[in-house]
Amino acid sequence: EGLKHTYENFDLETIDEFTVLISQNKNIKGMNVTIPYKEAIIPFLDKLNKKAKKIGAVNTIKITKKGKLIGFNTDYYGFTKTIKPLLKPHHQNALILGTGGASKAVTYVLNQLGIVQQYVSRKKSNTQLTYEELTESILTDHTIIVNCSPLGTFPLLEEKPNIPYEFLTKKHLLFDLIYNPSKTTFLKMGEAKGCQVQNGYDMLVGQAEASWELWCS
Repeated sequence: EGLKHTYENFDLETIDEFTVLISQNKNIKGMNVTIPYKEAIIPFLDKLNKKAKKIGAVNTIKITKKGKLIGFNTDYYGFTKTIKPLLKPHHQNALILGTGGASKAVTYVLNQLGIVQQYVSRKKSNTQLTYEELTESILTDHTIIVNCSPLGTFPLLEEKPNIPYEFLTKKHLLFDLIYNPSKTTFLKMGEAKGCQVQNGYDMLVGQAEASWELWCS
């Protein structure tokens, strides 16, 4: 309250519009970067913070007094703060749904917490499973499932990741990075099976707090 700042939304058709945006708005002190530009933004920056470099994705930019653009990742902070209190001893393995920039921060955090993770994507590769390959055995072994895809975001509320929901149990923790709606179809279907569920709102708040500290430092 009383701050001489506003938080504006800049909708870019393509990442190439970023250069023009920066040159025409000299009063910007910092920015958050969201889907689908968390990786694509990196070549436009002057420097990456160590953690952002390790993660390979940027969701926060600080603009220095000299006009240098420094990339940070505060998603990892928001995710850590939110998931840590929910973890139980049986939460040893995780499935990460989606392979975009947000999933990289999730992977980094799970590695830090000693949780083994497996990517799930629509495309087959050596490092990721496809949704069609998910079996009862895989779901039984992976009791954390994190949705990093945009499926289920407002207004397409009926959409959901194509996992075999019938194999979910009360041992599962379902975490959805989406916060609008507050309960996606993915979370609702998990809840119906007795799963512990968490949306992305607390993570959003946590990363925003960390971003604000960077901009004001």
